Amino acid sequence: MVLLLWLAALLGTAAASAGGSAYSNDFDVPGTESTRAMERMEKVFPEVSGDVDTVVWRTEEGTVRDVAVRERMTDALRDIEKMPDVGGVLSPYDKAGATHISEDGRTAYAEVTFAEQAYDLDKDDTEKVIDRAHDARTDGLDVELGGMAIEYAQQPPEGASELVGILAAAVVLLLAFGSLFGMLLPILTALFSVGTGISLLGVFSNAFALPASAPVIGSLVGLGVGIDYALFVVTRHHKGLKAGLAPEAAAERALNTSGRAVVFAGGTVCVAFLAMFALDMEFLNGLAIAMIIIVLLSVLCAATLLPALLGLFKMKVLSRRERRALAADGPRSDEGASSFAVRWAAFVESKPRMVALVAVAAMVVLALPALSLRLGASDQGNQPESQTTRQAYDLLADGFGPGFNGPLQLVADVPGGDGDVRALEGLVDRVKGMDGVEEVAELPTPDGAETRVYQVIPTHSPQDEATDDLITELRDTAVPQARGDSTLDVHIGGNTAVQKDFAAEISDRLPLFIALIAVLGALLLMVAFRSVVVPLIAALMNLLAAGAAFGIIVAVFQWGWGIDLLGLGKEGPITSFIPAFMLPLLFGLSMDYQVFLVSRMHEEWVHIKDNARAVRVGLTDTSRVINCAALIMVCVFASFVLSAEQSAVMTGVALAGAVAVDAFVLRMLLVPALMHVIGRANWWLPGPLDKVLPRVAIEVPEAEARQAEPAAEKDLVAER
Repeated sequence: MVLLLWLAALLGTAAASAGGSAYSNDFDVPGTESTRAMERMEKVFPEVSGDVDTVVWRTEEGTVRDVAVRERMTDALRDIEKMPDVGGVLSPYDKAGATHISEDGRTAYAEVTFAEQAYDLDKDDTEKVIDRAHDARTDGLDVELGGMAIEYAQQPPEGASELVGILAAAVVLLLAFGSLFGMLLPILTALFSVGTGISLLGVFSNAFALPASAPVIGSLVGLGVGIDYALFVVTRHHKGLKAGLAPEAAAERALNTSGRAVVFAGGTVCVAFLAMFALDMEFLNGLAIAMIIIVLLSVLCAATLLPALLGLFKMKVLSRRERRALAADGPRSDEGASSFAVRWAAFVESKPRMVALVAVAAMVVLALPALSLRLGASDQGNQPESQTTRQAYDLLADGFGPGFNGPLQLVADVPGGDGDVRALEGLVDRVKGMDGVEEVAELPTPDGAETRVYQVIPTHSPQDEATDDLITELRDTAVPQARGDSTLDVHIGGNTAVQKDFAAEISDRLPLFIALIAVLGALLLMVAFRSVVVPLIAALMNLLAAGAAFGIIVAVFQWGWGIDLLGLGKEGPITSFIPAFMLPLLFGLSMDYQVFLVSRMHEEWVHIKDNARAVRVGLTDTSRVINCAALIMVCVFASFVLSAEQSAVMTGVALAGAVAVDAFVLRMLLVPALMHVIGRANWWLPGPLDKVLPRVAIEVPEAEARQAEPAAEKDLVAER
């Protein structure tokens, strides 16, 4: 029945999402100057209904005005204009497009206006446009295309990166369980949660402002946490079967122990994402809603669908060898830890200070690049050189200047008389003479409009720090000095300015945001483990993991270390929303490993009150499952380097590295080492605080869990 209900949910949400989605990428921040400039421009210019892309061509010899080149490209543009979904083409050979030819005459571009926005176009129709433009190539004539519609059409098939991640996770699970059905359980659970979640996002995008990257990043997060949450439950179920429990009893114990930890861990991830609302940005609010939906469905699947599948597969969760051993030798009350885990736990206990120093040094080295973190936006200039959109970007930059791909808009309201007009003319003359400005041109506006718009082409590329400095100088110096006593109202906008303002707002609010999610996480752990020290250690580990994650993406994507080897395009600033998105996710995932590690230590401490033994036993018993879970996470996240979404690639690389160091360095080295050094104080809680805090049992001790098991398991051997 449960399986049928989940199938109905999966198919029902898929059918509902077939009606269409309405994702958006709105980086506007209310109150910023770029937003005010955009609002004024929307009043002056009618909204363009379709996506506007470019066909760019360059000749090696002669100019684009040569008869042969002109005829060849005119024929191509005429054919493109007749294609489906193409609303119109503005050619540089037309009077209205005469400025679309470079100064040296060797580069030109045409504007192709589609009938719909990029994500609503048929990829096959857009591919026909690309093919026809490329057919115009000859020796000495290069033709490339740029724009969102072209980029969307050139993306690899959807699901390619997810499939690679799933296959890698399947290999790890097969090695861990040695059973096909044991391997399938976490993957099936994750697929149901991700499939239902992505379909729901498509439906909700019509009611909420969800970013276009939400489905890709949602599938990344959903596969990672979905497989991991199911893995923790299946591991405990596997252990129960080997101990001689009936499948129903083993599933009940697994849900009553590891299932509780999964619910708590999922709750911490959701609480961390709720903290994103404190940033008060519509784009990040939409991303938070999407991630909370995905994580909640992952927890729900682990708590409902997974037990149903356990009942369906029964003893087949064990491998054939394990089933034969169980029939021949009888139940094993303790699965036993590997000899390596025992030796490792003993090593950490024997040299805790040395282990802690080595681990801290490694984390500091990884985090050092984060000191030069620069937020901004990635564009088609960061894509691999093999893509036509990157080549079109480079052709435009070579022909019209690096700043041509990111023009600024100077938007001026001129409500007064001649004084305001003179002030505006003085400002324009001043801007033309500024360092870092390549060209200033007035855009045509409707007759009678009080708003005048000038396009400012910077000398430097949109991602260059010099362009940021130019925007700051225009706003802080040029505009105030030119305005004087007039009523002239001027704002500097454009996509480059929007991204700069968005990054600045993120940077200003990030410290408070980090403090908020660290405090929330620490409070949750304080309630769970009745300790002051354990939450403080967890908060420190989270900060170290975040520093390492930022260090990794700065080294790879900003400094360019290994970026060519990985085929990830060109280095540039870090996409501005990634830190705000990564921090709650990373804090939540780190909390997962902390919960599973420390809950076993806490269970042992409650029974024997021996800190050294509690830490040693906790590390020994959980190291295998934590390392296995982390390895799966790393595989899933790393597979997103195949994604066409640059933000997903950055997020995947950062999270893969962060999860690896979090599990293998922090949880296996630093946390147990510090807890050995601190000793019994790990579990100290002031009496008054103990009375105030609510009591929450994350993992019911197995002795208590056994009391609820059915008596039918006593006849298990005879039943088999």
